[in-house]
Amino acid sequence: MADATSRHVLIVVENLPVPLDRRVWLEATTLIAAGYRVSVICPQMRNWTAPYEEIDGVHIYRYPLPLEAHEGAVAYAREYGAAVKGWFNLAARVWKEQGPFQVIQGCNPPDLVFLLARRYRSKGVAYLFDHHDPSPELFEAKFGRKGMLYNVMLLWEKLTFRTARVSIATNESFRRIAIERGGMDPDDVFVVRSAPKLETFIPGPGNLVHRNDAGTVLGYVGVIGQQEGMDLLVAAADHLVNGLGRSDVHFAIVGFGSGLDEMKADVARRELTDKFTFHGPLYGEALVEVLNSIDIGVAPDPRNAMNDICTMNKVIEYMALGKPVVQFDLTEGRASAGEASLYARANEPEDFADKIAVLMDDPDLRERLGQIGLDRVRGGLSWSHSAPRLLAAYDRIYRTLG
Repeated sequence: MADATSRHVLIVVENLPVPLDRRVWLEATTLIAAGYRVSVICPQMRNWTAPYEEIDGVHIYRYPLPLEAHEGAVAYAREYGAAVKGWFNLAARVWKEQGPFQVIQGCNPPDLVFLLARRYRSKGVAYLFDHHDPSPELFEAKFGRKGMLYNVMLLWEKLTFRTARVSIATNESFRRIAIERGGMDPDDVFVVRSAPKLETFIPGPGNLVHRNDAGTVLGYVGVIGQQEGMDLLVAAADHLVNGLGRSDVHFAIVGFGSGLDEMKADVARRELTDKFTFHGPLYGEALVEVLNSIDIGVAPDPRNAMNDICTMNKVIEYMALGKPVVQFDLTEGRASAGEASLYARANEPEDFADKIAVLMDDPDLRERLGQIGLDRVRGGLSWSHSAPRLLAAYDRIYRTLG
């Protein structure tokens, strides 16, 4: 079995560039700190467009990718086809330039990295599946139906788990999928929660510029897409401002995605433009500065088959900075936040706005919930608790290599 200094890992991710993908970046740098060599293949996206660069010892190779699929099967085929081509081309380049890798870590969606893993299986390379999203449920949430393509997603998921020797899950719900739907041995499934690194997520005063002179600032960070509930957030803002007369508020929106233009148009239609600032994608200190400037973190992800079992990174990040949370009542949302959050009735924007108003009127409650969240993160939800589980998963897969 190779020791850590001779271990070379290839991480493949399709839907976000690195280091913007905060989970993947923490995984990569944790492996580097443990003595591994790490190469990453990811898409060229937003400001991360260099075909190759080395950051903090991580070798990052990027491929061009069409815009995010949102027009059905043809658009998905175009996007995924370009991704698979990029993986195969760049994996060969990594093998040549950085030397052989023993493990491919595939980060979904989509559940197609197993194709690359099977290509390299004859070279003795093992596959570790990093389960970010349940792709069948993601498809159902995005398109509102099941049908043939949903069944294709189930097939890809099944083949993924059959190919993987070890799987890492973001929470216990995903672990159950790996065991019950994927047929994996429980000893080969490790829960590695997505969590901030407290050395970089430090509570502080923020920057008054980001408050826009508002009495209460609401913050959102994450993907801006159809399944993230941005329409519900804007509807809640409308009810809060125009229905409840709570005009002394501002929304700081951090992120990007295919739903950004539609969200901006919705904000304008409701005459709320002056109540929103769209910061775009932020990373590192810039992200922490904005989140430290808010009073309440919001997570408008609607209840559906996918969101109910997903851990939302933004919820943990709000808590890590001592911010109270308002979210819809989701199984894994409660598992993450516990009493650090107020929970609105599922998919009801008016009730979401009412919960925001409760926190606006009660600064002591905001402080109490914020402290509960911070204590929860420090007590078991920070990256310092996830990192040992990641390394344990890698120790296990390397033991299978002999």
